[in-house]
Order: sequence, then structure tokens, then C-alpha cells
Amino acid sequence: MLDIIKQASLGAVSNTNPVAFSYGTVVGAQPLQIQVEQRFILTGPALVVPESMMESRTLFEGREILLRRGLAAGDRVLLVRMQGGQSYIVLDRLVDL
Repeated sequence: MLDIIKQASLGAVSNTNPVAFSYGTVVGAQPLQIQVEQRFILTGPALVVPESMMESRTLFEGREILLRRGLAAGDRVLLVRMQGGQSYIVLDRLVDL
């Protein structure tokens, strides 16, 4: 009986699409479009982008300085699919070593 309950609960969790990691490639920056593992393209409300992925500039002694560049076409990113699969969080930009 206990094994049946365990199997049922594991099946219920797998059917709800728990959080999963994916790789993506930025195909457009304005508006942001990310192709996920060569299967489909995400854009608009399906993407949750943290401030750390946005361009940041500041003025210093009358000159504008780029502190952090935003996402650009060709960038590879790590994504987390939220439960249910309706939105993806852009975690970070990936680099080659």
C-alpha cells in the first residue's frame, strides 16, 4: 500500500511540470527573444529578466560609463522554467572557457 502511495505522489509531481533548467540563445534584443534548446522562441511575458541581465550605465566626471552590458543576440543563457511551464527566468549569461 505504501509503495502505491509513493508511486502516485511521484506521478502527480511529474505531471505538474516542476522547475527545470534549460539552455537558450538570445536571437533578438529589442524586443528580447530567446530560443530554447532549438525548439521554440520565448518573448514578452513568458520571460522574467532580473536586473542583473539589464544594461547599466552611469555618469562619471561628465562621461557615460557602461557598467554592465545587457543581453545581445548570440548570448547563451541559463533559464529556469517555473512550475507549469508558463514562464522562464533568465538566470545568467553563459561564457565559454
